[in-house]
Amino acid sequence: MGTVVNILRPSGEWGINLKSENKGKKDHVLNVKLTDSIRIKLIMLMLYIIGGTFLLYLLLNHLLLDDFYMKSKQDAFMEAYEDMNEIVNSESGTYGISETAQYKLSGICESYGIAVVILGTNNSLVFQYGNGAELSLRLAIIDFGINDDNVSIIKRTNKYIFQSLNTGGEGYLEIYGRFNENKLFLMRMTVESIQESAAVSRVFFLYIGIAILIISVVIVYFVSEKFTRPILDLANLSERMSNLDFNAKYISDSDDEIAVLGNSMNKLSDRLKETIVELKSANNRLQKDIARKEEIDEMRKDFISNVSHELKTPIALIQGYAEGLSECVNDDAESREFYCEVIMDEAEKMNKLVKNLLMLNQLESGGDHIQFERFDIIMLVHGVLDSLDYMIKQNEIHIVFEEAEPVYVYADEFQIEGVVTNYVTNAIHYALGRKEVKISVRNMENKVRILVFNSGNQIPEEELEKIWIKFYKVDKARTREYGGSGIGLSIVRAIMKSHGRECGVSNKKDGVEFWFELDTELA
Repeated sequence: MGTVVNILRPSGEWGINLKSENKGKKDHVLNVKLTDSIRIKLIMLMLYIIGGTFLLYLLLNHLLLDDFYMKSKQDAFMEAYEDMNEIVNSESGTYGISETAQYKLSGICESYGIAVVILGTNNSLVFQYGNGAELSLRLAIIDFGINDDNVSIIKRTNKYIFQSLNTGGEGYLEIYGRFNENKLFLMRMTVESIQESAAVSRVFFLYIGIAILIISVVIVYFVSEKFTRPILDLANLSERMSNLDFNAKYISDSDDEIAVLGNSMNKLSDRLKETIVELKSANNRLQKDIARKEEIDEMRKDFISNVSHELKTPIALIQGYAEGLSECVNDDAESREFYCEVIMDEAEKMNKLVKNLLMLNQLESGGDHIQFERFDIIMLVHGVLDSLDYMIKQNEIHIVFEEAEPVYVYADEFQIEGVVTNYVTNAIHYALGRKEVKISVRNMENKVRILVFNSGNQIPEEELEKIWIKFYKVDKARTREYGGSGIGLSIVRAIMKSHGRECGVSNKKDGVEFWFELDTELA
């Protein structure tokens, strides 16, 4: 619903505020000059049309009313003559007129406001209506050939003469002649003052015109709201669309041009909304791609830096001990053997690092094909513990693994063996205090969770998610001490991701627990 509010701007110029009232929505105020308002234009147009029509009427009244009035009187007078001529010629004898004919003649005279006198042979009175003496005298004067200077002949025939007469400010129309050879007649009709009648008519219609003008303006003022309200709604709709509010819709029950425009704006609003949503989605994807690219670039830099850092120490050691051998720093066999062992040990670390990097690259790129098979995870854990028996004894670790019944899972046995080996190896190296490593298998719906716990220090909460990043080390000195490269857990996560399963870590009261899940049934 639209509301028009008159305002006076600081500049002194009058205008209007167009408020579109939408329930539940904030009103938008559209400033429009008073002279630019469609409502005012409609009112002014109606004033021009009605006023112009009324002025044209007064002008035509002034120019044509006299002639129109006289022409109407003449036509009526001639019509009365034709009727009376027919009656006299059809219903009268040689010396008189029947009573029926006289009755008809009287009716005609009364209807048209005519005075008439009809004379027979020897000027005997046959019929009269009105002032017969005056008309008889006037007929005698005319019959003697005496006519007034104020007479104007309108029409002359062999049966009658039609003329107008002005005497002392009064006007008459007269027809005189013969109905037949024996009956002379004179008909007279009074013509009122045209100027007086026209003046009265003009004053009357002036009042009527002013009243019509006022009523029309009032009607147009209220009716124009019906036309301006939809326009205000469209203006408000476009205002909200410009503010990217596409929930606004034009609603109308009509099928006029404004409704067609409103429906078009609704379609435009929907299309703009869809386009902006698509642009936002594309922008979000682009931002994610940019962020991903930046992340990849950063990872590449970190990777190069970490690989360089990991290879720097063994290369330096190999170079130093090789130079010592070549320069025979120590000639005894024991020293040379020690130098060679260091070189081989560092070379083995480098070889292991390169293999792990190649494996991780294959896993992350999807190049390593997974061979799903059914195997007993309990037997696999026992096999890993057997292979690490020397390390367990060397570090004096207490292993707790009480599972005996087979638990069959579906996975790539070789890769899962690597996961278990990595978890157990890390647990052995980081076990402190009572030096306990506990392995357990928890049955869940259609899957099992394998958990590896080691007593010792907890991992800082802010580090829990970072330990899966390549080359990230919580305790760098301890990792270096046992020859770790910091990519073992990255390999674990890549293996579990390729299996479509989860893995994770959590701090316990007196240690840390790593876990991963495997399917016990094929989907």
